[in-house]
Amino acid sequence: MAGDNPTKLRGEHCLNVFVSYELKSQLRKLAERYDRTVADMVRAVLRIGIPMMEGISVAEERMLKEYLELFRKFRKIRDLKDV
Repeated sequence: MAGDNPTKLRGEHCLNVFVSYELKSQLRKLAERYDRTVADMVRAVLRIGIPMMEGISVAEERMLKEYLELFRKFRKIRDLKDV
């Protein structure tokens, strides 16, 4: 078949996700409101949410790194005062 990649398995692009009834209801309401399918809404939310999650994760890593540096600095100062 034209365009088929022999290294990819059929269904490899599929993802099954279990969500709460409330979240599914919200997705259905959005889909109806904007005349789209629930699958389209899920894809859109993932496309938008992944970059946001990456940004949040980078910020958390940076905050943790800076907190640890500050903690070590204060510990060194305390140790110097104890001498």
